[in-house]
Amino acid sequence: MLIRNEKEFPFGYTSLTESKGRHAETLMDFGILRLREGATHRFAAGKERALLLLRGKLDISAGGVKTRIGRESIFDQAPWCLHVSAEAEATVTAVGGEAEISVHATENPRGFPAKLYTPEECRSEERGKGTMRETSTRIVRTIIEDPRAPWSNLVLGEVITFPGKWSSYPPHHHPQPEIYHYRFAPPEGFGFAAIGEEACVVRNRDTVLIPPHAVHPQSAAPGYAMFYIWVIRHLEGNRYGVPTFVPEHSWVTDPAAKIWP
Repeated sequence: MLIRNEKEFPFGYTSLTESKGRHAETLMDFGILRLREGATHRFAAGKERALLLLRGKLDISAGGVKTRIGRESIFDQAPWCLHVSAEAEATVTAVGGEAEISVHATENPRGFPAKLYTPEECRSEERGKGTMRETSTRIVRTIIEDPRAPWSNLVLGEVITFPGKWSSYPPHHHPQPEIYHYRFAPPEGFGFAAIGEEACVVRNRDTVLIPPHAVHPQSAAPGYAMFYIWVIRHLEGNRYGVPTFVPEHSWVTDPAAKIWP
């Protein structure tokens, strides 16, 4: 369930999961692409892909999309994300310094035009606000989702968990597989991920694989903000919508809930 990455990713593409490899149950390819200034990476056609910019500036080209994008902080700025079908090739070039991208891919026979999701199009919300004495208030950014991308087999977003607080809470589950990838500020930070009945410490650049139906609450250690990418794979005939919350813990979402002291 836990893929540890203690050092900075090397330049080039680092594969973390493969849909036809050791982590086939995820139904997704996932990895990190790190580019030197001026370096170009070309993505061949063959799978639906979402390219999420984590840091740096990129010249991107795919289908009818050709532009320059940039992001300095995953904690303070909403994302840019290039989304292409299996029919499309895509090219990215780092400009003005290094760049880092998370790459998400899956099988999908449906064709659709290349789409660049801008920061303004990202749906950002303070989830949990006004409940649980703000102990689970966090920022949830959703990029690719139904109903605006019914052709996609991916659901993609980001979460900012405030220091010392919880996210993915109350505990919930869904039949679709999911992947979390973490970053912390400051980077020496840590948090905790509970997957079903098991818990693990998560650190900067770690990745957690969440099996179908496993509950998965998270928490950040005091002093450390926790960012994670979340990506879910729709299932054929069972697309992701609303998760199922564990009934015995759902009472905490009531703004009038009596919480000690």
